[in-house]
Amino acid sequence: MNFHAPIDQDRASAVTLSPTIPAGRPHSKTGRIGVLLSNLGTPDATDTRSIRRYLAEFLSDARVIELPKWKWYPILYGIVLNTRPQKTGANYKTIWNTEKDESPMRTICNAQTAALAQAFADEPRVAVELGMRYGNPSIESALEKLVAQGCDRIVFFPLYPQYSATTTATANDQLFRALMKLRDQPAVRTVPVYYDEPAYIEALASSIEDHLSTLDFEPDVVLASYHGIPKRYAENGDPYPQHCHETTRLLRARLGWDDKRLLTTFQSLFGKEEWIRPYTDETVRRLAGEGVRRIAIVNPGFSADCIETLEEIDGEVREIFIHAGGEKFSHIPCLNDREDGMAMIEDIVRREIKGWL
Repeated sequence: MNFHAPIDQDRASAVTLSPTIPAGRPHSKTGRIGVLLSNLGTPDATDTRSIRRYLAEFLSDARVIELPKWKWYPILYGIVLNTRPQKTGANYKTIWNTEKDESPMRTICNAQTAALAQAFADEPRVAVELGMRYGNPSIESALEKLVAQGCDRIVFFPLYPQYSATTTATANDQLFRALMKLRDQPAVRTVPVYYDEPAYIEALASSIEDHLSTLDFEPDVVLASYHGIPKRYAENGDPYPQHCHETTRLLRARLGWDDKRLLTTFQSLFGKEEWIRPYTDETVRRLAGEGVRRIAIVNPGFSADCIETLEEIDGEVREIFIHAGGEKFSHIPCLNDREDGMAMIEDIVRREIKGWL
């Protein structure tokens, strides 16, 4: 029995010689890879209008405020956005990078992006851009830049070591919302959280040791202060608290400290409901009351110094500790664009694009 159908030569030639190529991006793939770094974001300026615009975007995110709109929006637009921008703007002014007229976070994130781009300078197929979850430059605009450069594969890297739906998840959400607008979508990989990566722990430990070596005092206690989330979010399954405690545990092991020398606390409370404990401000007040006179605070959950570390920790929390009887206080900078921190980010990116290059 003959299973080979006869070939219609004229029809085969027509198909071969006259392919239909849809309009849009060229049919052949470029093979370029885009790396999209992302962080929380920042207002464009310290004036009330800029702060209000930023806070409106941030606080209307259902991942951040898990309340029904009918319940939350009257509070947000009727109270919060009419009262909070003035205070927040004043706080930003105390840390603002006046030379570049931008927030420290934007300055640092731009430096991180430039450093990572330089690390891939010998690989022309890799392009690096920065996109903030809130404010500018947006995730959507960064994605557009990468696609315009011929990137048909994207590695998305939210710079949050510990996972939370309020940070990592909402950044991923925003990326995929941007992708939904594209007819010809690039392939995408999202970078896993790295709270227990050996290189991350080593970079953190080294940054702590380096900073403490510059001080004229030895801290009695060091606090690892992480951004908090409402207790209800954790009870509903957010793994963030466990990730934070594991980071601290690994840091203790690396530094050779016990749980009395390095404590885990949570900061940046918002609203009236209970957040995960212990709170950073209450802890420093308690320590001072117990006779602790010298402390330092590190922020392992922040990849770049920002208003929560520079103004809240090195400003408000420092003042709380001193007023409660403390004598010496030091804030340990975030990894920012430190060489070992950037080497860690580069290593993670190279691991994620393995097989694409």
